Amino acid sequence: MSLFKSVATFGGLTLVSRVTGFLRDMVLAYFLGASAMADAFVVSFKLPNLFRSLFAEGAFTSAFVPLFSQKLVADGKKKSIFFAAQAIAVLTSIVGLFVLLFELLMPYVVAVLAPGFHDNPEKMALAVQLCRITFPFLLLISIVSFQGGILNSFEKFAAPAAAPIILNITMIVAAFTLPPFLPSTAHGIALGITIAGVLEVLWLAFFLHRIGVKIHPYLHIFKIMKNPEIHTLFKRIAPGVVGAGIYQINMAVDTILVSLVGSGALSWLYYANRLQQLPLGVVGAAISVALLPLLSKALKAGDIDNARQTQDKAVEYGLLLSLPAAALLIVLAQPIVVFLFRHGQFSLSDASQTAWAVIAYSVGLPCYVMTKALMPNFFARGDTITPVKYSFWVFVTNLTFNIILMRFFGHVGIAMATTIAAFVSLGQYVAGLKKRGYWQFQKPLLIKMLKIFLVTVIMGVGVYEYLQVMQFYFPQYLTDYLNTFGVLAGAGIFALAIFLTLAKICGVVDIWQIIRAGRQKYGKKSA
Repeated sequence: MSLFKSVATFGGLTLVSRVTGFLRDMVLAYFLGASAMADAFVVSFKLPNLFRSLFAEGAFTSAFVPLFSQKLVADGKKKSIFFAAQAIAVLTSIVGLFVLLFELLMPYVVAVLAPGFHDNPEKMALAVQLCRITFPFLLLISIVSFQGGILNSFEKFAAPAAAPIILNITMIVAAFTLPPFLPSTAHGIALGITIAGVLEVLWLAFFLHRIGVKIHPYLHIFKIMKNPEIHTLFKRIAPGVVGAGIYQINMAVDTILVSLVGSGALSWLYYANRLQQLPLGVVGAAISVALLPLLSKALKAGDIDNARQTQDKAVEYGLLLSLPAAALLIVLAQPIVVFLFRHGQFSLSDASQTAWAVIAYSVGLPCYVMTKALMPNFFARGDTITPVKYSFWVFVTNLTFNIILMRFFGHVGIAMATTIAAFVSLGQYVAGLKKRGYWQFQKPLLIKMLKIFLVTVIMGVGVYEYLQVMQFYFPQYLTDYLNTFGVLAGAGIFALAIFLTLAKICGVVDIWQIIRAGRQKYGKKSA
């Protein structure tokens, strides 16, 4: 499967999951708003996800997928699956013990993660209860990520990309059905998170069974640890754990500092980050997930030219999709937040505070996506140490600017610090790849990137002027749901028309080529 089709498959389903995620967040905003209960729930939702990169998508997957992909080529399916069964046994043992320990120490964990809750004992107690309900999700999502890594190695991207949809739908259903049987709506939604984890494991187990992959429980942990391939896996995981740990400390520091800003700040930043995660998840994660096995196989086969061309395309696709998305989020931040979240307990003031954070996050969005496109180049070569070094300097940058900027800009300053760190991260990866001779920007790619930037700027200016006209004719459109929707729909159509027209004129993208690729893909399915 080509990089384009892999990204399109993963990205398309990730887009659906992000849309259902917004529906979920609209439900959260309606029931919880930006209240003390909402802040407590945000902490409980963040806690398992803080360690998710450590045990799931980050260190473990980045080390496992290249090894498994290369083992498929060298040793065949049977031996690869046996290796996978041993690896999952070690993973579940470690994560299971970690979850149990945190369940016992949860009051202390929450006290460290959200020190701003100390002044409100009820808020602190609620956060502890909710965290104990949601934290088992960490074990379940670690298994899900492992299952997804196997499917991706077989170039089956659809089922893993669709798995998060289960989480979003389950949380929505839980919000409406479970609260009558529990102390609060927050308790019901928290329980829905853990239920969703179980459903996701079963979902991917079904698709593994369809391709003949059965992971049988392997309980001889000490015997497994003598396997030299497991030793190799853990040698590669160790630096990744440190790197992911630095990243998670970074996220935890953000949460700690935001909890000190004041009531509602955690929720404002959460909703703003969710908006940024739409293009980041659809584009960045899709490219990263699709690129890693393709690069690993190309490098294993010694096809360096193919690996470099694949990397070029990944960067091009990343910028082509993320830069226009960032421009639209910056220009349309206020009406987007109002349309999505200003319901029930979420006020217009909350929407305004969230919109400023969206703008601050969005400036760094293309950097995040391009970093995700470059990072697999190190992992595919078995180099998990260099990204750790980069993560450390990103952490230092983020922490330094957090402390400086939050004093003047509050929660928006924390978002600004995240963006500055994104620029530093991208610079490190570009310089590092060039220094090692792995990859560098070639003139054709640089010219295309410049064209994408110019087309995006023109589109952004056009949409900004359109918004000024709409504000003149509909000055109260932010207080009327249908008018807000109409303005956003018009902006979307106008932006798409400008971008596609200029992109075609400048030779940035061939629309007909994309349409033909889509027809070929679905034509084969229907044949």
